[in-house]
Amino acid sequence: MFPLALITGASRGIGRGIALELARAGRHDLVINYAGNEAAARECKALCEEACGAKRRVEIAQADISLAADRERLVDFARREFGRLDLLVNNAGVAPNVRADLLEAGEESFDRLIGINLKGPYFLTQKAAKVIAESAPLEGVAKAVVNVTSISAFTVSTNRGDYCVAKAGLAMMTKLYAVRLAEFGIGVFEIQPGVIATDMTQGVKEKYDRMFAEGLAPINRWGEPSDIGKAVVAVASGLFPYSTGQVFNVDGGFHIRRI
Repeated sequence: MFPLALITGASRGIGRGIALELARAGRHDLVINYAGNEAAARECKALCEEACGAKRRVEIAQADISLAADRERLVDFARREFGRLDLLVNNAGVAPNVRADLLEAGEESFDRLIGINLKGPYFLTQKAAKVIAESAPLEGVAKAVVNVTSISAFTVSTNRGDYCVAKAGLAMMTKLYAVRLAEFGIGVFEIQPGVIATDMTQGVKEKYDRMFAEGLAPINRWGEPSDIGKAVVAVASGLFPYSTGQVFNVDGGFHIRRI
């Protein structure tokens, strides 16, 4: 029996990078969650199968994690198809529909973003943690939840306040679940990506190219989805047995204050 990792929002971007790095590591079977782009999810599945040499099982599962029924169906799929769950990666997230000034932004975009980026992972973790707790431990594999947040958890952008609030909430959620799930041997970790080259950031590429040219971060380059994936692999491999609630900055050193 092999451990199972469930990655939300894994058809593209950071989620795909995480799935591919887990596949390359070759320890976990994978469930690749997607909300609407089935073609991208199937492409990710094929890439993961190639990366692991078809030695591990890879399945796709559609679910909108902002919906309670979809969250339940997603976890039930993992339990039914694989009989266990070892790693949940809460990666699914969206950008605001419209970047709007804090004094002008409307509630519709706020509600959508909070539903997907915060409420969804909050209640998905609640359900998935029970399956992780019930799964028999496997040597060299961590039972863990990983929340993918952002430098926006602590960096202000007044034209996307809803995104910042959601990521800050996800950071607190990490601490809450770290305390609650410790008794079950489940570690809960936060990965804070910096500026990562994905579809989400493509529209502001010129802005960040300019900021990198001006020295945005000590490791002064765009991050790649694989950079996040490697951090998840380290957690999943059980390399932090006496840690929980830990924040891993994968941001090129952006978080370091400099004068």
